Amino acid sequence: MAEIELTAAAWRGYAQQDFPAHAWSVDGNLLRAMAAATGVDLISRESFADFTLSLEWRLPRGGSTAVVHRVADESVPATHGGPALTLLDDAHHRDGADSLTSCGALFGIMAPWHDLRDSANAYHSARVVMQGMRLEHWIDEQQVIGCDLASADVQARIAQLLFGRSLSGCDGASALGALFLDLL
Repeated sequence: MAEIELTAAAWRGYAQQDFPAHAWSVDGNLLRAMAAATGVDLISRESFADFTLSLEWRLPRGGSTAVVHRVADESVPATHGGPALTLLDDAHHRDGADSLTSCGALFGIMAPWHDLRDSANAYHSARVVMQGMRLEHWIDEQQVIGCDLASADVQARIAQLLFGRSLSGCDGASALGALFLDLL
């Protein structure tokens, strides 16, 4: 796999053509959501099948975001468009009380293997690894999720979460899609 640097030029606003400079600032290789601006989610201009995405992140107290991968359809909310790594201040956000929506979770589908309570106001590393239907989530060099998205167990969890519908990027048919940064 080739390593690709995702600079501001590699992103655009979700359902938009341009990078939302009014909502995001760029400082070198740092993308920063501006607190005073109306939130605009970002989606990569390029689609990916197998990839490793590494990033550093920091949330304010009570903050929440997600990295959704293999988003293939912009006619639905991107948070329903693919599997998502949840990044959350568990100690101060209401979703932190549920392990299926806590920091490191495969959102709504699988709880992280480790408790990540101390996530606010500090920089952390995250890594998402997709190889075929095999998915891994890593936080601070500790693996917190590992699964086969095509397994019967994961497919049953997705069907329950989405009331019987499939999730793009998890059904074997849509193994190519964009990356999405969600401002929750």
